[in-house]
Amino acid sequence: MSAEYVIADPVVAGVAARAAITTPGVVRLEPGLRGLVTAWTRAARQRWKGLDPAPADGVRVRTTDGRVRVEIDLVTAAADQAAAVGRAVQRAVGRSVTEQTGLVVDEVSVSILDIEPAPR
Repeated sequence: MSAEYVIADPVVAGVAARAAITTPGVVRLEPGLRGLVTAWTRAARQRWKGLDPAPADGVRVRTTDGRVRVEIDLVTAAADQAAAVGRAVQRAVGRSVTEQTGLVVDEVSVSILDIEPAPR
């Protein structure tokens, strides 16, 4: 008898969000319009089930046929090169999701929605 385990997309999104926000150069995760709708729906579904929603604004996860795709919307600091921060987020998210869930991430897509100016 074998047991099958399913790791829900909101769990993967929470892991990905923590990995992204702790990457140097990331100021915050920014859900954008599509992300706001997704986050609201996910939070409502989790509250309906009596669960506290995982903080995953700005992160969307799609699992299809065992393939995991993560999309992240974020804001970077002006002091850092946006492309380098994006690549670092891709590596951190892929590594964290695999380490913490055992799932192999097929793709991490990072959208940089804004670059926050340095404080004066």
